[in-house]
Amino acid sequence: MVSTMSQLFDCTAEADLLAGMRAARRAIAQGELVVLPTDTVYGLAADAFSPAAVEKLLEAKGRTRSSPPPVLIGSMDALGALAESVPDVVGALSKKFWPGGLTIILDAQPSLAWDLGDTLGTVAVRIPQHPLALELLAETGPLAVSSANLTGQAPGNTAAEAKDQLGGRVSVYLEAGPVRGIASTIIDATGLTRGTGGVSIVRSGVVTVAALRKVLGDSLEPLTTASRGTTARS
Repeated sequence: MVSTMSQLFDCTAEADLLAGMRAARRAIAQGELVVLPTDTVYGLAADAFSPAAVEKLLEAKGRTRSSPPPVLIGSMDALGALAESVPDVVGALSKKFWPGGLTIILDAQPSLAWDLGDTLGTVAVRIPQHPLALELLAETGPLAVSSANLTGQAPGNTAAEAKDQLGGRVSVYLEAGPVRGIASTIIDATGLTRGTGGVSIVRSGVVTVAALRKVLGDSLEPLTTASRGTTARS
């Protein structure tokens, strides 16, 4: 579905910043999509607890339910609310790399009233290191966020570039200038909670293998393939 109107706000200007954040909060509350800056790439965001909004996100990117989006959170308190269990080593990872470019896949709380797609009971979580993203998350709560681009195309390095791809599918674009452009590293820690193994790397990104191994040691498996239900996250 294509929105009837899109707004792009230059958040480097204070007047536009205030207006843009108000518009973004309103759009999320109404089940619409927002493009926002993160510390890695620009993200396409929707209310994580609105199945209709998440469906809009997947449709906007040209994806199916087999490609569930990660969830951005604003604080560690939210991690315990979304994940069924948080192993000590995951706590150590979060202290080292959050806010920052590490996405961690865990088993989701089975009681959560949401539908992110075919997750097979998992959730991919990250705290971003960008003030606009954190400010919006503080107001909205967890957001389903995927890279702001059409599937198969490179993520836009600015909100304007993302708008060139996504157009009227998105209600609000928050422009904050170029971002790093390197995607987050994704790891799967469900092996720890299920007793089936250690931590595997699903996607290489801004956090290096060497940095992960300093925290995980032998718990980091030498695997680069994705675990079940997590292959298409971005």
